[in-house]
This record gives sequence, structure tokens and C-alpha cells, in this order.
Amino acid sequence: MLKRVFMAADPGRTRLRFAARAVLGIGLAVVVCGLAGHSLAGAVTGGLAALLALFTVTDATVRGQALTTALLPAVGLPVLAAAAGLHDHPVARDLVLLAVVGAGVYARRWGPRGHSLGVFAFMTFFVAQFLHATTDQLPELYAAVLLSVLTAAAVRFGLWCYERRLPPALVPAPPAGTGLARATTRQAVQAMAGAGFALVVGQLISGQRWYWAVGATWWIFVNTTSRGETLVRGFRRVLGTVIGIGLGLLVALPLHGAPAPTAVLLAVCVFGIFYTAAVSYTWMMLWVTLLAELLYGLLGVLNPGLLALRFAETGVGAVGAVLAVLFVLPITTHAVTDAWIRRALRCVHACTAEAAARLAGVPGADPAVRVTELEQLLGRVRLSVAPLVHPLNPMPARKRRARRVLALLDDCAWEIRGLVTVAADPEASQDARLTAACRRVEAAVEAAVEALTDGRDFPVADRPLAEEPALTHLHGLERALAELAAPLRTPTGSPLVGA
Repeated sequence: MLKRVFMAADPGRTRLRFAARAVLGIGLAVVVCGLAGHSLAGAVTGGLAALLALFTVTDATVRGQALTTALLPAVGLPVLAAAAGLHDHPVARDLVLLAVVGAGVYARRWGPRGHSLGVFAFMTFFVAQFLHATTDQLPELYAAVLLSVLTAAAVRFGLWCYERRLPPALVPAPPAGTGLARATTRQAVQAMAGAGFALVVGQLISGQRWYWAVGATWWIFVNTTSRGETLVRGFRRVLGTVIGIGLGLLVALPLHGAPAPTAVLLAVCVFGIFYTAAVSYTWMMLWVTLLAELLYGLLGVLNPGLLALRFAETGVGAVGAVLAVLFVLPITTHAVTDAWIRRALRCVHACTAEAAARLAGVPGADPAVRVTELEQLLGRVRLSVAPLVHPLNPMPARKRRARRVLALLDDCAWEIRGLVTVAADPEASQDARLTAACRRVEAAVEAAVEALTDGRDFPVADRPLAEEPALTHLHGLERALAELAAPLRTPTGSPLVGA
């Protein structure tokens, strides 16, 4: 896990810039709130609003990101008003919170913008509980949210908009025809059921900190689709929280809320959250837990008992999420994994076709775009297969089969990247033999995908060693696709992933 976090590739230092900009943006937002005369509660609210504006907005274009950021207060402020207004009406407050949970998850069907707005709405309600906000504080909290989102936007889109120099991010849509089109509705019901369990049990444990349990359930559902993904994410959240609590006992507790060192550590936590989010959910949760402990230190309520309570509430939230995905409209890992793998194979076919067109001299043919899409799809495959390759998976045969599938898909991607590199060479593009060979393998790829669909074997004839690099990549691609047929070809009722 340490190697994955600190040795993971960071092309263009994107994660580093992402994290550094977050420290700058959130720090400036807190400073602006302080200069405006806001209290500690206002500064905390503003800091969280800035964090969410910089972290959750993931539209494909800078223009789309700016629009989503501008819409955040439109959903956050009404929710903040509802949370504060219902402070003394627990039943109504709980019902509204569950409605916010369901609406926030359902909004994912509208893509990254719906996801961002749903997260912001929920977290606005959450921070109101965290600060025990009341209606008399609303003017200050409103101002803090608006100032902080504006400051974060100025940093992101003005001072340091490195995305303008990057190609638009490709976010593959969920595959159609597999039942995944209804996934957001089913997940919304699951999230409400899990949050309801967490809310009730969490209040039995603590009448003041129950919202930790609901927050744990909510974040376990973020960026997951199948029950297997949710189970793995729940385990990682609990593990990250435990490590974070241990670190808090060593670091946050002895500080007793001292402003200067706490501010420095808060900046470190923000950097850690943003830098590790893409590679390790466990490490991200470690930093989130430590950040929460430091904030409680500033508020003067941090003690060992509070840390133990946080662990208990997180456990309740994780149990709520697990029960919901197991028994409430479950979405199997098999359905999700199968759909993403077939999407990836079709993209392999498209990459080969684009490379053939490029070699044939077709104007505008650009296989590099398809390679980027293939990388995104393989990322989704790895995420969906994660439950099978997890160390705690008790089914070794399925674990081995899943690892074999991932290895062969990586082989396909490697061959495709090599082929695209060769196709970009002006001299290679004039070689008619390579163009013909690419056409033949394009047809073979299509036949292989059809064979995987109906369960037939896909034999590949032995071919002589090729001197041309393009032919070597084409033959390697064909072999990898043929070998994929065995682990993917499974009878009905014995799917690749049964979790």
C-alpha cells in the first residue's frame, strides 16, 4: 500500500499540482473568511466549501467545471438552511437528511455535475450537524460558503488553471444493456436504507455524533456501482479510519488545539487527501480522519473518548452500507465487470481500426484518442474487479482468473500503444504491407469479441516472427485476445465474479 501511494506514476505531475493547488485554494479561502471577521465556525464551513469545490468538481472541460462550481451554492445554501432550521426537530431533520442522501445519489445519473452537486448538498447538511448550526448563524455561514467558493474558483480557474493545457478528460459512461442504466435509482434506495440504519444505530450510540455513521455510509457509496466494490470500499474506510485515529492519538491529541502547529498539520492533511485520493482510498481516509481530529482540537473537544466514538460510528456506517448492498436491490459484481470488460474489448477493436486508417493515410485518423479512452476503460475494469483480487477474497480460483483477465487486458493495451506509436511514424504509414496486416488483425479482433460473447473458442493460427514492429504488435494483440477467451468464457450461473 505504501509503494502504491508514494511510487505510483504521476504523469505530468497532475496529482502533485492537484494537491498543491488545493492547499493554496483552501488556505486562501480560510484567510478570506478570517479577514471578513467570521468566527471559527464560519472559517470551518468556508474551508470545507472550498475543499469540496476543488475536490468534487470533475467535469470534462474547464468551462463545465466553472459552471458546476458556480452551481454549488445553489444547492448547498438551501440545504444548509434546512439543516439549521430543523436543528431542534430531530424527526423532521432525520427525514430531510435521508431525502438529501437519496437525491444526492440519484443525481449521479446526470454525470459528473450531478455527482458534484449531490456531494455538496450532503456535505453541507453534514457540516451543519458537525457545528450544531442554528438559524441565527445562517448569515455568517452563507457568507462563508459564498466567499470560499468564489476564492476557490479564482484559484482554480484564474491563478492556477493547469487543466487548460491538458486534453479534455474522458469519463466513460456506464455500459448500456446490462441493467446499469437503473444503477443510480437502485443505489439511491440502497444509500437511503444504509443511511437509515446508520442514523438509528448511530443515535443509540451517541445523540451528538450520530452523523459520523451517516457520513461513513454516504462516502462508502461514492464512486461505487456493484456490491463487491462497496464491500471493499467499506473495508478500506474502516482501515483508514483506524490508522487515522492511531495517528491522531500521537499527533492531534498532544497539540490541544494549538493554532500554529494545527494550521500546519491541517495543510498537510489537505495535501494528503488530494494527493492520495486517486491511488488509495485507505490513505485518503487516514488524512480525512486526522483532519477531523485537528478540527475538533481547534474546537476544544478532542479527547480519547471522542476518538473511540468516531471509530464506533464509522463501524456502524460501514455495517449499514454492507447490509444495504447485500439485501436491498443488489447490483452484482459480475454484471458490472462483464459490461466494462466488453466495453474495453470493443475499444481495442476501435483502436486497431483507427491505427489501420492512419497507416492507410486516411485524413483525420487519430488512434491516440482511442488509446486514452482505452486507458479510462481499463481503469474502470480494475475498479470493478478489485473485490476479486482483494487479499481477503476467500475464492482463490476466481482471484486467479480475475488476475489473468487483468494481465491479458494490460497486454492488449501494451500492444495497442506500441501499434499506435508505429502508426504515427510517417515512414511506416507508407508501408502497404502493414496496412493490410492491420486490416486482417482488425477483423480478427472483431471475431474474437464475437467468440467471447457466445462462448466459442477463438483459435489463432501460428504466424512467423515479424521483423516489422507493427506486425509484432499486431500478432501479440491477436494472441492476447485469444488467451482472454478461456478466463472470460464461463457458463451461466458460474460467472467470473459472483460477489
